[in-house]
Amino acid sequence: MQSKLPSHAEYVIVGGGIIGLSIAYHLTRLGHRDVLLLERDRLTCGTTWHAAGLVTQLRANENMAKLAQYTAELFQELERLTGQATGFRQCGSITVAATPARLEELKRGASMGRSFGLDVEIIDAAEAARRVPLLDVADVLGAAWIASDGKTNPVDTARAFAAGARQGGAKILELTPVTRILTEAERIAGVETAEGVVRTEKVVICAGMWSRALAADLNWTVPLHAAEHFYVLTESIAGLSPDTPTVRDLDACFYAKEDAGKMLVGFFELNGKPWGMEGIPREFSFDSLPDDFEHIEPYLAGAMKRMPALENLGLQLSFNGPESFTPDNRFLLGPAPDIAGLYVASGFNSCGIESSGGAGKVMAEWMSTGVPANDYWEMDVRRAMPFQRNRRYLRDRTGEAVGLLYALHRPHKSPATARNVRVSPLHDRLAAAGAKFGEAAGWERVQWFGAPDAPVHAHATFARDDWFKASGAEHAATRSGVTLFDQTSFAHLLVQGRDALAFLQRLSTNDVDVPVGRIVYTPWLNERGGMESDVTIARTGDGEFLVVTAAVQRIRDLAWLRMHAKGAGHVFVTDVSSGYACLSVMGPRSRELLIRVSPADFSDAAFPFATAREIEIGYGMALAFRMTFVGELGWELHIPTEQALSVYDALIAAGRDLDLRQAGYVALNTLRLEAGYRDWGADVSDEDSPLEAGLGFTIAWNKGEDFIGRAVLESQRAHIPRRRLVQLAAPRAAPLMFGTEPVWRNGSLVGYLRSAGFGHTLDCGVGMGYLHCESGVSAEWLSKGSFEIEIAGERHAAIASVRAFYDLNRTRVKGERSNVEDLIAPELIQARSKA
Repeated sequence: MQSKLPSHAEYVIVGGGIIGLSIAYHLTRLGHRDVLLLERDRLTCGTTWHAAGLVTQLRANENMAKLAQYTAELFQELERLTGQATGFRQCGSITVAATPARLEELKRGASMGRSFGLDVEIIDAAEAARRVPLLDVADVLGAAWIASDGKTNPVDTARAFAAGARQGGAKILELTPVTRILTEAERIAGVETAEGVVRTEKVVICAGMWSRALAADLNWTVPLHAAEHFYVLTESIAGLSPDTPTVRDLDACFYAKEDAGKMLVGFFELNGKPWGMEGIPREFSFDSLPDDFEHIEPYLAGAMKRMPALENLGLQLSFNGPESFTPDNRFLLGPAPDIAGLYVASGFNSCGIESSGGAGKVMAEWMSTGVPANDYWEMDVRRAMPFQRNRRYLRDRTGEAVGLLYALHRPHKSPATARNVRVSPLHDRLAAAGAKFGEAAGWERVQWFGAPDAPVHAHATFARDDWFKASGAEHAATRSGVTLFDQTSFAHLLVQGRDALAFLQRLSTNDVDVPVGRIVYTPWLNERGGMESDVTIARTGDGEFLVVTAAVQRIRDLAWLRMHAKGAGHVFVTDVSSGYACLSVMGPRSRELLIRVSPADFSDAAFPFATAREIEIGYGMALAFRMTFVGELGWELHIPTEQALSVYDALIAAGRDLDLRQAGYVALNTLRLEAGYRDWGADVSDEDSPLEAGLGFTIAWNKGEDFIGRAVLESQRAHIPRRRLVQLAAPRAAPLMFGTEPVWRNGSLVGYLRSAGFGHTLDCGVGMGYLHCESGVSAEWLSKGSFEIEIAGERHAAIASVRAFYDLNRTRVKGERSNVEDLIAPELIQARSKA
């Protein structure tokens, strides 16, 4: 009997799939009893009921891995905790590699797993065949074995979450579709159903394929799109053990698992089939889609080649059901940027079952406290840009997103579909000059420059190929001469009003009460002292400030500003990003180039570091910042968008006899790594404090105004941090580093690289990572340790330092023409000479 709809609930969950049920369960585990879950039809009727139920744990970053690891651990206990059987079996998983590139990816993945506390073993072909006798391993070069992986029954597992939630006091109502989410004064007010309105201040959308439309009604971007997902079930196989490990052949685009004595084989095709662009019917429940055997036949043939026994078996079932995918194959978790109390947990890209426990725990904690327990930026819905709810964009990208799940995850790789959505006004000029573009937040950004007629290098490799040589030359040119970077993707946020200064002082650790025309680099902290963002703030008037931040942080930072501006008095926040292009002129000859195109005085006396000044340039005007992210003399030119082409042409013409070189973001990254500049989202996040990140110089302890997070920093101030961001270099390593590589000290794992690249000036791999020591990560602790960095399963000697390995005293930033070799840290030169 359906229970009566309550008039009020503390928490309302929209959607009764495994994710919504897990959130309900975890809310009750936190002690919340007034939890209401509303399901439009019956529980699990959308995607959960037909999911394959694989449980895997290796993920691209630490906190995503922790979600999956927590899920696997919970599934072992869930039946005992709830009394409901789940069908979970820890049978292990094998991923085979039949190409050198795939084997290297698996080896790098195994090292990454160790970074995250997951035991991933690389085994040979014979061992893979011993564990799964069905496999033909004649062409297999190796495989990855994860003993703690497994499989579960999705419907039974969802029922276990439901049972646990009910036992904890949650109310679950089926056949109660939410027709509208209600808001008042930019806050959640309730949800509307056919039976009436439920008032609430906390809502989470867990509606799977329907989530995009629910959010779009509130002008909120939750970008996902359904795609058809195919699997087949064979006839029974004599002697097939239920403990047979799950199998993946990523190059053949299939997975397989034992299912009641049969084999279930599913596919992630290179070219998927988007579904439901015109809307998904509300009555779509426990439904399947028409077969398309012609579409899956090549992939089924690949599975039969890998497991020849399948050729002699009939198919008991051929199934096709929709699942939702996101443009970047990452989950969508977290709060709406502009509606307090509204959250989402959706877009799981066929990983919903294996992530359900962790996602439920994360969202329950987030909704309960208002802040995430850890750094979940990779999955944070606030990374989504407004244009990404465009249905045509989502349809075209989703066809590729299905295949990207199993594609090689090579460095600097960007999707090929739904591109050129956001382009710099200089895009055509850059393309003609040989730019090879990647995508970030929808922006087309130059990765590196090659020959104009060379094919687009969409998929760089792990080796020192053309991309490495091209970006290396750009790196060297920045150190020796002058280079031009197009950084139009920067977000520009204008803060105005008579209370603007006090408002920004409250948000910023640094002192922004500077004269008009000065620039301040500052973190913004949350109440626990973690860095919500780091930004550059230029004071452009007595009551006016221009905040410049990274493209991917635009929505997040705008929401942070607007949220805190509500109680800050006379303050106005405006997104003016589309009004600016940005060209960065960097290198020891940057001043020489700018003098040729502008009458402004660029001398140190007239234009010192951290100065912002409007200048004439070419035939136009620009707001010039003397700033750098590459460790060299340089200026950022923030130009009205309509004048960008004119200024660009003037710079190119004036720089011909200076050997002006254009450069991309790969060189920008390797330059900043050498100089020790932090990158938010990679090296620093909302769970890292400035003191842990080595950014103590950004904290104005003596400024009169208090700032968010100060109390936490005060408690950290008197102690050597137990975790600290450290510079690391591997002077003898031939393989390239890209981040997530484990760091060992005296044979013990002490951390991993958050970001890494090849330092062309240092002539070795360089990176940054948080190292851990209970007694404190000090310079002495570093000096007494023997360090190694693990790359693709092999350890390489490394050196560690709390200081940058290049130009520690920032002499080049000041415009001094020091010899580059003289600016390399002596300990690195010594280690390099031994190599």
